[in-house]
Amino acid sequence: MPSLFIRALVPAALSGFLSCAAAQDAAVERAQYLWSQSPHGRMLERLLPPSIEPGQLPEPQSAGARLTARYCIQCHYLPNPQMHTPARWQPVVERMLWRMRGEGNMGALMKDMMAGVTAPGETEAATLVAYLRKHGQREIDPQHPALGTRSGQMFSIACSQCHALPDPQRHTAGEWPSVVQRMQQHMAWTNTVVGIPALRTNPELDTREIVRLLQRHARR
Repeated sequence: MPSLFIRALVPAALSGFLSCAAAQDAAVERAQYLWSQSPHGRMLERLLPPSIEPGQLPEPQSAGARLTARYCIQCHYLPNPQMHTPARWQPVVERMLWRMRGEGNMGALMKDMMAGVTAPGETEAATLVAYLRKHGQREIDPQHPALGTRSGQMFSIACSQCHALPDPQRHTAGEWPSVVQRMQQHMAWTNTVVGIPALRTNPELDTREIVRLLQRHARR
């Protein structure tokens, strides 16, 4: 009997998952369409790199993940919860809510930019913050001896441009090279001038020392 019950649940669960994924994909497409129609669309499109898809979020079926996909992609690409530390997410979300309500620091321009944007209610905002805090960046100990080395200084300069310095224990030595490579791609994306390939620039950064430092202190 239990096995029959489980077999009955699996199709329903799969159907729910696919339905949710389809809804998230539709939301992304709608957001990108709205960007394309907005006089501010090019700026909005460049706020964050396209680093993660809704289905790649931690606990993608949770209410927090769904709210992140629902609200955040109205103004920019989906943020990775590990962009910020748990403590940092609260003020970040508060600032975003302020802007989504058209009350940002650019007056009438902010209201124009936020036209058609829906802000989460108080309960949804609390769920969103709790989710982002739960999956936020685990930061390296600021007293970590590696930060005083040449490679540690390079690591600090490069990584702190976009997010808190990650704890090397977050990944194994084998995982870090691909993580750093992905960050390089994000930096290259950020340094691209949209629509003018001749003005494309790439950061001058040798990441080999950064990778070696992270691998030395990686999770075993």
